[in-house]
Amino acid sequence: MSRHRTRTRPPVTLALPALLAVAFLLLPLVGILTRTEWGELGAHLTSPGVVEALRLSLFVSLWALGLSLLLGVPLAWLLARVPFKGKAFVRSLVLLPMVLPPTVGGVALLLGFGRRGLLGPWLEGTFGVTLPFHTSGAVVAATFVAMPFLVISLEGALGGLKQSYEETAASLGAAPARVFFTVTLPMVAPGLIAGAALTWARALGEFGATITFAGNLPGTTQTLPLQVYLLLQDQPEAATSVSLLLLAIAMAVLIALRGRWTGTPVARTPAEAPLPPDETAAAALEAERTPTAPPPATLPFAKAAAGDPASDLAGAPHDDGRWPLHAVVTGFNELTLDADPGTTIAVVGENGAGKTTLLRALLGLTPRAHAELRLGDTDVTALAPHKRQVAWVPQDGALFPHLSALANTAYGLRARRVPRAAARREAQQWLDRLGVGNLAARKPAQLSGGQAQRVALARALAARPRLLLLDEPLAALDQTTRARVRHTLRTHLAGFGGVCLIVTHDPVEAVSLADRVLVLADGRTLQDAPPAEVTRHPRSPWVARMLGRNAWPGTASADGLVLAAGGRLVVAEALPEGSPALAIIGPEAVSVHRDRPAGSPRNVWPGSVREITAVGSRLRVLVGSAQAPDLVAEITPEAAAELGLVDGSEVWTSVKATEVTLVEL
Repeated sequence: MSRHRTRTRPPVTLALPALLAVAFLLLPLVGILTRTEWGELGAHLTSPGVVEALRLSLFVSLWALGLSLLLGVPLAWLLARVPFKGKAFVRSLVLLPMVLPPTVGGVALLLGFGRRGLLGPWLEGTFGVTLPFHTSGAVVAATFVAMPFLVISLEGALGGLKQSYEETAASLGAAPARVFFTVTLPMVAPGLIAGAALTWARALGEFGATITFAGNLPGTTQTLPLQVYLLLQDQPEAATSVSLLLLAIAMAVLIALRGRWTGTPVARTPAEAPLPPDETAAAALEAERTPTAPPPATLPFAKAAAGDPASDLAGAPHDDGRWPLHAVVTGFNELTLDADPGTTIAVVGENGAGKTTLLRALLGLTPRAHAELRLGDTDVTALAPHKRQVAWVPQDGALFPHLSALANTAYGLRARRVPRAAARREAQQWLDRLGVGNLAARKPAQLSGGQAQRVALARALAARPRLLLLDEPLAALDQTTRARVRHTLRTHLAGFGGVCLIVTHDPVEAVSLADRVLVLADGRTLQDAPPAEVTRHPRSPWVARMLGRNAWPGTASADGLVLAAGGRLVVAEALPEGSPALAIIGPEAVSVHRDRPAGSPRNVWPGSVREITAVGSRLRVLVGSAQAPDLVAEITPEAAAELGLVDGSEVWTSVKATEVTLVEL
């Protein structure tokens, strides 16, 4: 099937100046091509002076590239990653050589590093180094004008790289330097290579700053551009040939880069690849129904071998592989958290409640909140994130795209100095346990969403954490894949010797995975109880709605509740009068009628249907009323058809007083 493209016809007032601009840029290049004496090209380029200048240019440009990498890469990282006062000034300083006239740059170098400059006398007196009119001076001049290209390109790439990759690497035990060289640099390699190519090309063609600062000495500072300048006076045909060489090099660099020098790294989203035969929907449903034996006590996270460096935590004594949690969090979050080994806590709350901030505080990655954290017998509060043994799985998994599934899983073990062969062997075991061992050689882009999440979970567990943090690990998965991964997660958390915190908005996850549900509101603990208690008596309207229940806040009265939104609600068991309370009404307890019901219901309201949605084999009907807050009823499709319900239908709703639960706030 052909794809039709809409072609935009540019107005003449824009097209004509644009064509003139192209002609203006192209004409000088055509001039070089047409005036080149092609028959003499070889002789011109192989003359002794040109060969010597080319050799010197390559020497100077490569040294300039090396200095630019040595100095520019850390500077680009600093500008992209570290907030500090004066950053705008430093960035302007980096850009200055690009807009400064080259001869002015040469004068500035003379006044800074010359024999009468600010630093020149000290360099000459202390080290015997004289930069002006020396090859080293040409290198300094080329570095001065070319390094900004590297810094700009790399800063853009670093700015586009999600920090979750680096933070995840740190949570797996990688020190900052290891994170930089094994995660950051490989992921921004396209930007680094592009910046390095441009830097080299700019250094190769440097003229103004070089001739001003280093002079034009044959064999010492006379690079190829300076050779062109001299040839123009006596041999213009040879100057044209050498100019063609420099033009060809510059064009080759730009064509090779194809405009990517300011690009940012793009982490490929894992594709929903077809499931292997052993991962069909039927197998997934069977796995959800059939329990799997928990991992044995000899699993790597249970207890590391004695003498294994991975088992040490900043010199902490060996323990029994069980790590209770005690945390006091201050700042945006204000709460105290205690949990026994093997506890899984679901962290829920509205957007902005502080869920992710809590996780990042436990990781030591945010200034918004501070956690005094004790894991087992060890206080890790003062330790850097990579020394805490707190593993983090962000929502997108943050699998390193340049590493295979096996290398990803072994990353935390390698960061803890486990030998390569042993780390890869243990990583393969973890992938096998989570049902993705046959995908060990695949890169993240070749994995489906469910496969990627299981690899991310294997990577976190393989790192031998004492605290496991999962930030909505199943949110991006479809329902079938989510059920399969939830079953896998539940199975392996059963043998975990530490504490696991899971941020979730899914009530099924909160109920099926967690031993406790921690409800946050504005960074504070609103409720911390077992899932059954939170389900029966939610203390937050948001949590009640998340669990699929109606929640109406109000003030307790003699016979029920005075609703905050207006109206009254009659209940069977009232609370002390005047106390704030939350009325919980299950959607299955709401009856829907086309006419006003007669009989026993104490709470009856007229309204209209605003929305009908399917939830499994039942329908949820949202009814709006002027006399009561919005109410959700759950009915069968047959009942909806019998009532003739459609959007806008006028109905009556009723709730028995005995079906209302009041929770004192």
